[in-house]
Amino acid sequence: MKKIGFIGLGQMGKWMSLNLVKAGFDVWVLDINPEAVTFLTDQGAKAFESPAEMAQRVEVIFMSLPNTEIVESVVLGEKGIIHGAKQGLIVVDLSTIGYLPTLEIARRLRQRKIAFADAPVSGMEMRAKEGALTIMFGGEESVFETLRPAFNAIGNSLVYMGAVGSGQLAKLINQLLFNISCAGVAEVLPMAAKLGLDPEKITQVITTGTGRSFAAEFFVPLALENRFDEGYPIKHAYKDLISAAEISVHKKIPLPLVHATTTTFQLALAEGLGDENKGSLIKVFERKLGVEFRKKEKNHEPSP
Repeated sequence: MKKIGFIGLGQMGKWMSLNLVKAGFDVWVLDINPEAVTFLTDQGAKAFESPAEMAQRVEVIFMSLPNTEIVESVVLGEKGIIHGAKQGLIVVDLSTIGYLPTLEIARRLRQRKIAFADAPVSGMEMRAKEGALTIMFGGEESVFETLRPAFNAIGNSLVYMGAVGSGQLAKLINQLLFNISCAGVAEVLPMAAKLGLDPEKITQVITTGTGRSFAAEFFVPLALENRFDEGYPIKHAYKDLISAAEISVHKKIPLPLVHATTTTFQLALAEGLGDENKGSLIKVFERKLGVEFRKKEKNHEPSP
């Protein structure tokens, strides 16, 4: 494995591709943002103009893209990977997209004798910078072993989950549990403020007691400081709930807590909070109760 293509140089992708460059791989990059491409080419990467062109020249293509529709376009669109790929190319999707579309993309590529794997990652931007992501791999185990040296450059926890689609399912399970925690924190903490509990003291309780969770440990201290800009925006995180709803319908699997969480996300989106992080879900219930869960000295007025 000598030449690696990398499509998608956003918040996570630019650091993953940079770590591949630092590890000594010959990396070729592509992104709609010219500044992101320049950032990587200044570090030693090279650039391609289209996915189809890249597919003709490299052995492996990694993708780190925002959603299912963009992945489908990059792989199957007019100038997509499928139109330039030679037999034996390996395409690896590091994005978080729908499970059912993942299976269809794999089927389409398989017809062209192109290997496809889904390998979504877990960990925020800092872990991407550090090359310390968790990678959940779905695909042929032989492909997983072929890619292990590259994965070692971007992650420190590599988990082979099984057949194609297993990676996306594993990531979805992780994200659904996280989203449920975020919605629970958002619903309950405004009640604490409404009933007169000190926000900083109750934060100490829920981040050390049995009610603790990563959602509370990460987002609640930020909320106390009135900061809702760090982390993945609600409007992008909503795709996980869409995926869960599709699976729930098609596989007849009841998910009552997931559906309740979806309602909380929908309320936040309807109130214009889509660009803020998941901690901003708390504003939905703060506004209903006329309180804010913040440090007392801030003296914030309730959000309009």
